[in-house]
Amino acid sequence: MSAASEVTAHVVRPIRPSDREEWSPLWQGYLDFYREELPEEITEHTFERLCRGDDMFGFVAQRRGELVGLVHALLHPSTWTTTSYCYLEDLYVARGARGTTIARDLIETVASEATRRGAVKVYWHTQEFNGAARSLYEQVARHVSFVVYEREL
Repeated sequence: MSAASEVTAHVVRPIRPSDREEWSPLWQGYLDFYREELPEEITEHTFERLCRGDDMFGFVAQRRGELVGLVHALLHPSTWTTTSYCYLEDLYVARGARGTTIARDLIETVASEATRRGAVKVYWHTQEFNGAARSLYEQVARHVSFVVYEREL
């Protein structure tokens, strides 16, 4: 293996309980990017659900034995299909691993898993200002015209 390919070689695999310590800084980096703070009990609950893989599932990217990316998704029914859709909720790549194929590979892995689970669509949201991510998203998906509204309960 050449030095260049050794730097960029990575694997994408399902998240597992033993990843908790290395997953946490990635999760915190993602939350920091979106200026969010969550109580520890929500983070713990989320991680447990991701590891179970029932109602939501997650994958991590590992390079040279270190976790450098994460993706979390969930399936849900839709009134527009007899099957389900997959919502890719969180995607994050560590700063030192950006500019590689890691984010694309994480998205493709979610698409494959969603297909395996019977979903007919994967979709996600991002901030308008997230130009680096949006340049990738324009390559792997179709930009649609929906506007998102939220109402806290």
